Order: sequence, then C-alpha cells, then structure tokens
Amino acid sequence: MRAFLITAATILGLGLLAVLFYMSSYNGLVSRQENVNEKWSQVQNNYQRRADLVPNLVNTVKGAAGFERDTLTAVVEARAKVGSLQVNRDTLNNPEQFKKFEQAQGELSSAISRLLVVVEKYPDLKATANFADLQAQLEGTENRIAVSRKDFNDSVREYNTSVRRFPSNIVAQLSGFNVKSYFEAVAGAEKAPEVKF
Repeated sequence: MRAFLITAATILGLGLLAVLFYMSSYNGLVSRQENVNEKWSQVQNNYQRRADLVPNLVNTVKGAAGFERDTLTAVVEARAKVGSLQVNRDTLNNPEQFKKFEQAQGELSSAISRLLVVVEKYPDLKATANFADLQAQLEGTENRIAVSRKDFNDSVREYNTSVRRFPSNIVAQLSGFNVKSYFEAVAGAEKAPEVKF
C-alpha cells in the first residue's frame, strides 16, 4: 500500500509539473505572439501614414509645369496597389500574402524615392513651403517605417526562437503556434537611385 501511495504521488507530481510547464510555455508563447501583433500594428500604422501623405505629395508635384508624368503615374499606381491589398493579422500567418504585402510596399518606396530624386530638377517646386513640408513628413515617415520594421523583425526573432526551441516547440506544435515571416530587403534595395540632370 505504501509503495502504491509513493508511486501515485510521484505520478501526480510529475503530471502537475508537466501541466505547469505546459501552462508556462503556452503563456510565454502567447505573450511573444501578442508582441509580434503589436509591432505589426505599428508597421501598418506607419504604412498608412505614408499612404495618406502620398496623394498630397502627388497633388503638390502635379502643379509643377513639365513634371515627368510617368514618375507621378508610378507613384499613384504603387499606392493604389498597396491600397488594394487586404491586410490584417492573418497576413502574418500566410507567408504568401505577407510577401505580396511586402513587395507592394517596396514598390511604393521605390516609386517615392524616384519621385524625390526627379524633384531635384525642379528648384521652384523644391522651394515651395508645401512641398518642403510634405517631403519632410514623408522622410520622417520612411524613418518610422524602418524603425517599425526593425522592431517587428526583433519581435518575430524572439517569437520564432521560442516556437522552435526545445521543449517549448512541443507546446507550440500542440497549440498551433507557427513561425512568422520576417520583413526582408526589397530586391535592388542595395542600389541607390540614379540622379541625372
């Protein structure tokens, strides 16, 4: 009888430890996942800020006589493409959808960069207070986006490490926690835009 009680107490103790480990690992994964979601929201907020600034910038630039229409068209089309994507938290769990979002944002960044380079040819446009203010806001927003993406990638690294590290990977697999995608550099980002006058 005594051996039975010891065996039962041992099994109960091990079971309790297993439950506590599972709860602790699960709660840690939930916290890291919520951190990723919060960082993702910041990225989206900054991209939305940029999307809101672009029409004002385009309208200001349109007023410049002889301004390259194809450059403006590229910016408008890139912004429209970004606006047409349905993006939410589910995008984080769909690598294909995340890649499309990232690619569309990269195209908009590239188009804006080309626009700002072309503006160098138009000193009258650069001198207007409205354009200078919009350009400063846009540059600030691009910096915010870069910081948000870095923070997002840091939180994804922490989360992915927890999802993949033993023994919490067992809890992650049992509970449906999956690895998240990182933001990556856009193809061609290593090349600076060429300025020609």
